[in-house]
Amino acid sequence: MIIENDSNQELGKMFDIKEDPEDPEAEPLICKLIAGPLVIVLDTIDTVIFRVCPFIAAGIVVGSIYWTAVTYGAVTVMQVVGHKDGLTMMEQADPLVLLVGLPTIPIMLVLGKMLRWEDQALSFLRRHASKVPILRHFLPSSYTDEDTSIQSEDIPPMNDPVSATRVLCGALLLPTIANLCGRIFFESISSNFQRTLLGGAAFITIKGAFKIYHKQQQYKRQCQRRVMDYTENNVALYKRQQDSESDRS
Repeated sequence: MIIENDSNQELGKMFDIKEDPEDPEAEPLICKLIAGPLVIVLDTIDTVIFRVCPFIAAGIVVGSIYWTAVTYGAVTVMQVVGHKDGLTMMEQADPLVLLVGLPTIPIMLVLGKMLRWEDQALSFLRRHASKVPILRHFLPSSYTDEDTSIQSEDIPPMNDPVSATRVLCGALLLPTIANLCGRIFFESISSNFQRTLLGGAAFITIKGAFKIYHKQQQYKRQCQRRVMDYTENNVALYKRQQDSESDRS
């Protein structure tokens, strides 16, 4: 009878395995060891703890995330509505509503941050830029045939890769930024709630406008790229273009 090393170690906890020294090939004599009731109870407890610990750890992590979301929701309410008004509102609200509603605040902020409205607005403006004279300088609606051939192959897609950390940080910092923008740009408004809403709308609009402009400038640079041979004439032409662009700036 052949006994593997790992199996022999496990069996050694329950059995006393003895072999005949005079005949190594003979079948070993296995004597079962009788464990006491205390050892059996301890082994059972150890097995139960080993199986339950992963579930307890998962519950602790989920609970920590939940109560962190509840705390963030309460802080956001006090930021948006006002410290005193926010505390009064939460004291008068039903506890079940608070336990369900407060954690949804960071969730809704993250989901709202994931909406790429700038891409849709830029696509709409590109289609209708020719109808508005002021937009023709920033959003040209047509390019040459050579530019069009470059667009299909070399130009990256309009949507940027989504960064989870950037989305999370931007979403969670939005109420604070909205509050600051409201205090700076709408100081005359007495209501803290209206001031924060207007500050958030102004921040999102200004940030979106800069983002749309930046994407369009990248798009124009991609369309104007050329692949030329490295010759003296092309190098001189490239330097003249760089000098003209520097003079314009």
